[in-house]
Amino acid sequence: MPGYDVKIFDGEGREQPAGAEGAIVIKLPMPPGTLPTLWGDDQRFIDSYLNTFPGYYTTGDSGYFDDEKYLYVMGRTDDVINVAGHRLSTGSLEAVVAANEMVAECAVIGVFDEIKGQIPRAFVVLKAGVEVDPKALRMTIVDAVRDEIGPVAALKEVVIVPALPKTRSGKMLRATMRGIADGREVVIPSTIEDIAVLEAITPLLQRGTSAD
Repeated sequence: MPGYDVKIFDGEGREQPAGAEGAIVIKLPMPPGTLPTLWGDDQRFIDSYLNTFPGYYTTGDSGYFDDEKYLYVMGRTDDVINVAGHRLSTGSLEAVVAANEMVAECAVIGVFDEIKGQIPRAFVVLKAGVEVDPKALRMTIVDAVRDEIGPVAALKEVVIVPALPKTRSGKMLRATMRGIADGREVVIPSTIEDIAVLEAITPLLQRGTSAD
């Protein structure tokens, strides 16, 4: 886009090649009037968006360029999980899970693990009318993640749920799900669309097994 020099950086500020996922940043200065500050809090704007990679605006999104320089936004950088020292985007994991023809929608969260720090756990909602053996679905999705992302992803749990908790604007409540799965006390957002959905999957979050 004219006026914007967008790049992909790793955690050390090194520009990444095509196909490699990282933080989406925009080289400064940006066009006049573009994201000048946060209302009444200039320092927070500087700390949150300008200090991480000096000379660049940090969008907070994770993504990659393909070979033709098309930009793919995979998710928020705070939706990154650390599996045995490897940083993985939940967005890239969800893209593989959602590609399964049985899956209507999904969410992948990183849950605490004593050995690896975090491990991914996938929660899937099946398409209407679909009947599937949960073990067969799990094996298919685990194999797909291993093929597309690699064994480092270490996805082993695929949990079938009736619905996923969201805000009224459609944002998935991954942080809330992660907190429950880790056994922490969580504050339920006032913007939650249907608290009954969260209550229904709480036992599955806590024990990590499908109702099937």
